[in-house]
Amino acid sequence: MVAVLGEFGVSAAGARSALSRVTGRHLLARSRRGRRTYYHLTDRALRQIDSGAKRIFGFGATIPDWDGHWSVVAFSVSEADRRLRHLVRNSLRFMGFAPLYDALWISPSPRLDAVAELFCDLGVERFTLFRAEILPGAKPNLESVWDLESVRASYEAFIDRFDPVRSRLARGRVDTAEALVLRTYVMDAWRAFPRQDPDLPTPFLPSDWPRGRARKIFLEVYNGLGPLAQTRLGELLAASVGTGG
Repeated sequence: MVAVLGEFGVSAAGARSALSRVTGRHLLARSRRGRRTYYHLTDRALRQIDSGAKRIFGFGATIPDWDGHWSVVAFSVSEADRRLRHLVRNSLRFMGFAPLYDALWISPSPRLDAVAELFCDLGVERFTLFRAEILPGAKPNLESVWDLESVRASYEAFIDRFDPVRSRLARGRVDTAEALVLRTYVMDAWRAFPRQDPDLPTPFLPSDWPRGRARKIFLEVYNGLGPLAQTRLGELLAASVGTGG
């Protein structure tokens, strides 16, 4: 694991510090056998990875149908528990919600079951979930809830960054070490969009919305780099085993 992080310019000390922090968040579990230290994913981490992967790879695949109703989440977390408040807000954004008011979040998506599961997992006890329809004449300023121009700029930056990678990959001009790094970077960049882009229904989107092109580039780059990145991981593992590391 230290060797893999070294591919990204992380020092050995930095890698061990990162592993310690992730272990402290109960996403990794650590054990020792003799002089060796082993890590494995916790059940909580596996649930988050499974849920996150479905959201990341499914995001943008279709434009959702909409029945005119909004999913609404109201919750209360103590001001003293800033870590939990931050985690709740980040998680809701990842699920396509945005704050209409401080503790009242909305989304056109009907994914309230996933919100309930999230809150139970995080230990949030005071919350209410409901479906609602905005009355005529009381339409909120959705442009203030979701900054679509900022999201558009992020998509265009993603396209500018990774479309050249797609071209180089098609020409066979990416080696295994670079593939491992680039595949991680393209995933890291794409996984931000479910948090930024509320996945609004067609009536709320501009006609030239760039998400479709960005998603196509993501899938081609991520999948295309897979075999090369896997080869590099095998090389690092072989080197680690060969040195007894």
